Amino acid sequence: MIPAIEIENVSAGYPDRPVLHALTLVIGAGERVALLGPNGAGKSTLLQALTGRLVVTGGTVRLFGHDVRRLPASERARLVAVVPQQLEVPLAFTVGEMVMMGRTATLNRWQAPSAEDRRIVAEAMATTDVLALRDRVFQEMSGGERQRVVIALALAAEPRLILLDEPTSHLDMNHRLEVLELIARLNREHGVTVLMVAHDLSLAAEFFPRLLVMQDGRLAADGTPDAVLRPDVLEPIYRCRVSIHRDPESGSLRVFPRRTGQR
Repeated sequence: MIPAIEIENVSAGYPDRPVLHALTLVIGAGERVALLGPNGAGKSTLLQALTGRLVVTGGTVRLFGHDVRRLPASERARLVAVVPQQLEVPLAFTVGEMVMMGRTATLNRWQAPSAEDRRIVAEAMATTDVLALRDRVFQEMSGGERQRVVIALALAAEPRLILLDEPTSHLDMNHRLEVLELIARLNREHGVTVLMVAHDLSLAAEFFPRLLVMQDGRLAADGTPDAVLRPDVLEPIYRCRVSIHRDPESGSLRVFPRRTGQR
C-alpha cells in the first residue's frame, strides 16, 4: 500500500528562519499519529509543508504517492483536510452552511450542491453528532461544539488524510476528551489517516498508537507511547525533569513535569 505521507530529506522554513532540517518520515495509510514537541520545534511548519502552503527548500513531500508541488490545489483539497486550533468565522453561518463548505473542492464555482453533496454533508454532521444543531449559528456555539463542526466540515470533503493543529488546546477537559474520542473513531471506522499536533503528552499516549517528537526541526523520537514517553527521551527535548506513571484503570502512560525546587 502506498504511504499516506512520505517526507524525504525535507528542509523548509522562512526567508530569515530555517525551521525543518533534512527531515525524513513515512506515515502509512490508515495510521493515527500524534506529533509532539516543545514550542518552536517545527510542528506547525511541517503541517504547512504537507498542505503545500509552505514551499520546501529541499527534499520531497509526497501525499499518497503524489509530489505535493505538482498537485493542483483542488486535488490537494480532496486528499487532505486541515482542522486548525480555532476557526474564526466573521459571518453568521449556520452549522449546515459551514459543513457544506467542505464540499467546495468538488463543486464548480456557480454549481449548486447536489443531492449527493447534501447526503455527504448530513452524514458528516451525523458522524460528528452535530446534525441536530444544523440550524444553529456557528458563532453562538460552545468551543467543543464548534470544534466538532469544524471536524464535520473536514469530513464532508471526504479526505484521505486529516491534519489537526492542536484542535483541543482551548477546550476544557470534557470537550477535549469528546474531540479526541471522535478523532479516534473517524480513524477506526472511516480509515482516515490522522496526524495531529498535540502538547498534552498524556492524552496523546491514550489516543495515539504512534508518537513523533520533534526538536529543533528534526525528528527526535518515533515509536509507541511506551517507547517514546521515557525520561531519557523526553527530558533532553523538553529541558525539564519528568515523572511517568501508568494509569491503573486505562493502562495508559501519564507524564508530569517535576518541580526543580521548593518555595
